[in-house]
Amino acid sequence: MAEARIFGAFERAVAGRYLRARKGERAVSLIAGFSLAGIALGVGTLIVVLSVMGGFRQELLSRILGLNGHLGVIAADGALREYEAIAARIRALPQVAQAAPTLEGQVLITTDAGASAGGLVRGIAPAELRARPIIAGNIRAGSLAGFEGEDAIVIGTVLARRLDVGVGDRITLVSPEGRTTVFGTVPRLRPYTVAAIFEVGMQDYDGTFVYLPLPAAQVFFQRRGLASQIEVHLRDPAAAPAAVDAIRRALPDHPVSVLDWQRANSGFFQIVQVQRNVMFLILTLIILVAAFNIISSLIMLVKDKGRDIAILRTMGAGRGAVLRIFLLCGAAVGGLGTLTGLGLGLLFCANIETIRQALMAATGTTIFDPEIYFLTQIPAVVDGWEVAQVTGLGFLLSLLATLFPSWRAARLDPVEALRHE
Repeated sequence: MAEARIFGAFERAVAGRYLRARKGERAVSLIAGFSLAGIALGVGTLIVVLSVMGGFRQELLSRILGLNGHLGVIAADGALREYEAIAARIRALPQVAQAAPTLEGQVLITTDAGASAGGLVRGIAPAELRARPIIAGNIRAGSLAGFEGEDAIVIGTVLARRLDVGVGDRITLVSPEGRTTVFGTVPRLRPYTVAAIFEVGMQDYDGTFVYLPLPAAQVFFQRRGLASQIEVHLRDPAAAPAAVDAIRRALPDHPVSVLDWQRANSGFFQIVQVQRNVMFLILTLIILVAAFNIISSLIMLVKDKGRDIAILRTMGAGRGAVLRIFLLCGAAVGGLGTLTGLGLGLLFCANIETIRQALMAATGTTIFDPEIYFLTQIPAVVDGWEVAQVTGLGFLLSLLATLFPSWRAARLDPVEALRHE
């Protein structure tokens, strides 16, 4: 009933007649069509870009934190002693889901065939590695059941392809920290057997990280009884600041520093957020330009329909009725364009990876290179609130664009309009 009071049957009938192009009115309808297409393109593109950038952030966050933890507990002197006792205290906190002592070091990885690559060794207890879904749930070859003893190693798929090795093959780790002999400094090296190959979907991690059992890593780096840090996974990543305070209170007698994921990756995620905001602003301008096209088309329509407006006024139509007629014309174009863009954007997001693969097959080029974007496929996470904001923005700009032409039509003097006919 409310809609009937705002836009009556008379206003809807006249607006519908004006929107249907007739002979001699093709120019106005063409501009209106371009306005509709522009708004649809802007709304659809904005939904796709926001969804992709939101998915990009979420995927990176889940992978980075899945591998590195939400918090890092590091000793003040760089060598964490009594790490098992410290980890036990941390695990007792209600916010903590997992606390795993780790030992890290840079190495050169070589094979008997002469292939070589740089890598980051991370020593971790076998049970802790099996408890990490991002690794345990993404094993592409072998099994973590073989991740035991002093010669087992787990590597990523990119590194395995680079070295041309598989499960059961031998690789050699070379430490830059050599051992001193009477003949000088000799590099420290040791062979290991590949027990499993994982793929987390990030080029840097799949091509750099290798895992050793913690005791084997301590032997290799000659750091027995020591750990680099304790990686802490929280039940709720957003509770990191409160968890930092809780961990410090739980370790009053240990000189440690606690680094949360927001501080450790703040620069990276701030860049992603800035890019997202800039893209939102740029693509909003597309919708704004299309809204200006609505103004142009309505002004032309008002000029073309000056005689009709004058006749309607003389027959008893008020200024409010004339204003509502042209307001409805512009709102119909903007609303239809917004809804079209909404449908196209959601459809594109739902099939974005299929579209990427089709374009790559058709053009023979690489789209969304994993070596640049760190991910093996385009992520798209549709946020309902963001979609509602974009849709509302499209409707709002379209409605605002109709106000001036509609007001101008309502202010048209019928005597002056008929005098010039």
